[in-house]
Amino acid sequence: MTRNGNGVIRPHQTKLAFIYRIADLLIILVSLFVACWIYNIPWQERYASIALVALIFYIFFAGKYDVYRSWRIAPLRQELGQVWMSWVGAVFAVMFFIFALKTSESYSRAVVLMWLGFVPVGLTIWRMFLRNVLWWLRRNGHNTRSVAIVGANEYGERLGDTLDGAAWMGLNLIGFFDDRSGDRILNSDNIDLLGNVDELINLVKSGKVDVVYVSLPLRAEHRVVEIIDRLGDTTATVYYAPDFFAMDLLHSRWFTMGEFPIVSVYETPFYGVDGWLKRLQDIVLGSIILVLASIPMLLVAIGVKLSSPGNVLFKQRRYGINGQEIEVWKFRSMTVCEDGDNIKQATVCDVRVTPFGSFLRRTSLDELPQLFNVLQGTMSLVGPRPHAVAHNEEYRQLIHRYMLRHKVKPGMTGWAQVNGWRGETDTLDKMEKRVQCDLEYIRNWSLLWDVRIIFSTVLKGFVGKNVY
Repeated sequence: MTRNGNGVIRPHQTKLAFIYRIADLLIILVSLFVACWIYNIPWQERYASIALVALIFYIFFAGKYDVYRSWRIAPLRQELGQVWMSWVGAVFAVMFFIFALKTSESYSRAVVLMWLGFVPVGLTIWRMFLRNVLWWLRRNGHNTRSVAIVGANEYGERLGDTLDGAAWMGLNLIGFFDDRSGDRILNSDNIDLLGNVDELINLVKSGKVDVVYVSLPLRAEHRVVEIIDRLGDTTATVYYAPDFFAMDLLHSRWFTMGEFPIVSVYETPFYGVDGWLKRLQDIVLGSIILVLASIPMLLVAIGVKLSSPGNVLFKQRRYGINGQEIEVWKFRSMTVCEDGDNIKQATVCDVRVTPFGSFLRRTSLDELPQLFNVLQGTMSLVGPRPHAVAHNEEYRQLIHRYMLRHKVKPGMTGWAQVNGWRGETDTLDKMEKRVQCDLEYIRNWSLLWDVRIIFSTVLKGFVGKNVY
């Protein structure tokens, strides 16, 4: 902590968290009141009831997503992402409340929609305003901390670059410290080596360093413990920053098992509340889309039946979550229904594709029956696209970490598809790009990202140059 008045935020973090909570609740409440006022709707008990539901569940989800922690070292988009996810959770709760009590006709849809839109705008403006106030304070020398990094290596350099490139954090890097010999220290213009650990300890004890990041590798366990133990005789804030990225983590998180701290290396993002929200999103949006698509699906079914002999639906074994086999439904677009150990992907001018099937494949209308898979729970609206079992068994031998894409349910659309990696994968590089997008989605999943992918699919994801 910075001393003698510069530490504006940390000693009052609890007070600031309380102010944040009060401001958020006021924004939610006032937004609904204003929406009612705009449409000249009297404020009645029923509107107070949905406001109360929204307040309760927003606080619940805000606590779950740790919205009221210190965001000093996190970018604004990350904070806003957690705030918006909390509001999305509250919105689902309000919708469930309204439909469960069968009172939807008692509310003005215009008022409710305006309220649902006002709140995230208000929450965003409020946090942007406070961020700018804090940035102004830090630019003028308030609320800043001096930082030192132990470890003159590549990871320490990247950490230092992050600190230097984010003045809004108010963390001023004074330099690097390392006990190792010259040939073991990274020679870089970005590393200002000020001395060894003994000299760092003296600076910390003199009050010239507030925060220390230890960025030595995991293999230097004994040295790390020794340095941290010595820093325990000071008042500095100490962080250990090991290079976990060398292991290519998948949705990593810290937790404890008894008294043992554990970090997950390969993990699904859909445990607990996140899993419930994801499933609720699939049920609500999937049902809405199914209703809207029911007539087009009927017309497509008739078209398939009239255009070529055979079943309307094509069912194929594919891998679902955790590699379990599921049966995926599609409108039949070929004269064959392959589901064996060897399956040939569709290619340009493939004679197996019917004329009507070619249209269905280009527009992705053949995928619509997978809405039933979504409602059954074997698939999700958004996730890695499922591949035939034969293709999974082939590519898991060729692409490192390929099977990690099955840590989540397969989706009707996904991050790879909206980025153009759909259709035929005639080269290994194309499949690798698809898998990279799938793993990126799993690492960074959020409800808002799902909504973004769905909208991107509607705008540009139904067609592709590699779809035959």
